[in-house]
Amino acid sequence: MTPPADATAPVRHPEAPAPGELLGAHYEHCFGCGGDQPHGLHLEARAQDGVRVTAEFTVKPAHQGAPGLAHGGVLATALDETLGSLSWLLRVIAVTGKLETDFVRPVPVGTVLHLDAEVTAVAGRKIYSSAVGRIGSPDGPVAVRAAALFIEVKVDHFIDNGRPEEIRAAMADPDQVRRARAFEVNP
Repeated sequence: MTPPADATAPVRHPEAPAPGELLGAHYEHCFGCGGDQPHGLHLEARAQDGVRVTAEFTVKPAHQGAPGLAHGGVLATALDETLGSLSWLLRVIAVTGKLETDFVRPVPVGTVLHLDAEVTAVAGRKIYSSAVGRIGSPDGPVAVRAAALFIEVKVDHFIDNGRPEEIRAAMADPDQVRRARAFEVNP
């Protein structure tokens, strides 16, 4: 995905999480990062310098497609979740507009996949980013790559389109921080 000629370099928000800080789940029921999803990825993203995050998750038996190997859709989800967490560094609400994924090599069950994502450009409401997933370590062999376009949205996007019972439950959470974070990144 090529940003337009008038795109600008991304700027990390001054109130973004500090480099090295664990971002935590934006919503406990999120398949990508939520702790209340028994078969979810339980992906843990960490802020880095610039507009970059790293994350990792362990491929479990519930994530397999072919016997003993991660399902490609699960790998795409891991990339999408990691790319979506970049919004926290920009301090915007954004959703996936387009995700292009390259599957370079199989990822066995039991593997720890190390993901590294960064925003490459911004053009109005469009956020261009890329990510790579490596097997076993941050310097391990490349297994998956992605390029993505995220679109900045208002919180109404979630309120108008989400299931009313989940929206009400999230908005009724007495923990003000959890209530706000539920609507921070791509659902």
